[in-house]
Amino acid sequence: MSTLANLVQDLATGGIKVIDLTETLREDYPVISLPPEFKPAWSFKKEVVSEYNDDGPMWFWHNISLNEHTGTHFDAPIHWVSGKDLPNNAVDSIPARDFIAPACVVDCSDEVAADQDFLLTKERLMAWEDQHGEIPAGSWVFMRSDWRKVASPDNYANIIDDTAHHPGPDNECVHWMIEERDVLGFGTECIGTDAGIAMSFDPPLPCHYFMHGAGKYGLQCMTNLDLLPPTGAVIVCPPLKIEGGSGSPLRVLALVTS
Repeated sequence: MSTLANLVQDLATGGIKVIDLTETLREDYPVISLPPEFKPAWSFKKEVVSEYNDDGPMWFWHNISLNEHTGTHFDAPIHWVSGKDLPNNAVDSIPARDFIAPACVVDCSDEVAADQDFLLTKERLMAWEDQHGEIPAGSWVFMRSDWRKVASPDNYANIIDDTAHHPGPDNECVHWMIEERDVLGFGTECIGTDAGIAMSFDPPLPCHYFMHGAGKYGLQCMTNLDLLPPTGAVIVCPPLKIEGGSGSPLRVLALVTS
């Protein structure tokens, strides 16, 4: 049998499981809040167009409005100033093959439970490699934090005294992932790929600045990373093909062998 035929058979028989890493897109899901001098991002809104009534007797649908970076979403290089001049930097021009790739999942849940401002370091990733092998080029690195268990449902962004508090990588870690491991991108369960306190770093928000400047991608607001193995999962994450789009809400799926 061909590779694709085997894949279809394994999916049908349960040899390969499909794990949904996506939060439900809903009106109360938070977006990143910016200082008041900047234009705010829209949160997700929907309205019924018709529901088998006089407005449309046989169909049900919604109008929706949202920011490209709402809910579980993809960051393209054009999202950040450092990636604005790269080729194929928007969601409609990124090579489609990049939307299917392996993932390395780094379990930082204990550290995050103890410190919501936990910073992922190069040394932490190297220790992970001692157990699981070298991070392959072209892989996602996902930081598992079990954020649903840490953050309050009423304050998912964990804003305290006007500052966000959630984990992310430090500057050296971001450089190392790019320069030493040539990762495809970085993913997290939190509301941004950078740590909440990373606005104070130099440069601010290094995961955005360096990853997107290197043509890499971001995934955030994921869930269920605790259901993935450290290695072996394949991630399927095509964003909407928005012309010139800086990102997109999407459904992130993981294929995992049983």
